Amino acid sequence: MKNSFKISVWAAVALISVIAIATALFLYQRNNASKNLLGGVLNVAVDIGGQRFMRWHTPRELPLISFQDATGKTVTLADFEGRIILLNVWATWCPPCREEMPSLDRLNAKRGGPDFEVVALSIDRDPDLIKPFYQDFGILTLKHYVDPTTRVSDTLRAPGVPTTLLIDREGREIGRAMGPAAWDGPQVEALIDGALLHASIRDSK
Repeated sequence: MKNSFKISVWAAVALISVIAIATALFLYQRNNASKNLLGGVLNVAVDIGGQRFMRWHTPRELPLISFQDATGKTVTLADFEGRIILLNVWATWCPPCREEMPSLDRLNAKRGGPDFEVVALSIDRDPDLIKPFYQDFGILTLKHYVDPTTRVSDTLRAPGVPTTLLIDREGREIGRAMGPAAWDGPQVEALIDGALLHASIRDSK
């Protein structure tokens, strides 16, 4: 009888301990989830014509990258400071890139100017492939930028092409999409307008 009583007591103590630990874990996770939500850690996925654009809650600092313009001059993101840019990493041999390139050109034709530019950055090893590609696909407004070393993809952690980054006036990444998208749709223009508005509000303070 005494042994049975002791076993029952130990079982009750063990059960209470398990419940206490489970309750503590639940409260800890709930508090952390609340902090994450209030702190805005969660990112927002925006549908841009069948493709997901992941917008970061806080713009992310980008590593230093360099590439070449049509004349072979070295260009960095600092050269675009003061403008919102849509950086599209692509290649002539990439079928999805061919699919989305006309929409990038239309977006640049409509919105390109002193405040915004589509920067189409090819990772082709032969820069001479870009001009005939633009001619074949009727690309009229996009400038020629190329990284024949293909290092930009690794530096930006782009898993493949196309990968497209929206970058603010300070050269920080607002968000990105991986894969082809319809870049001349209203959702994309809303993202650009939001970035421009945010910059204007900050500058007015």
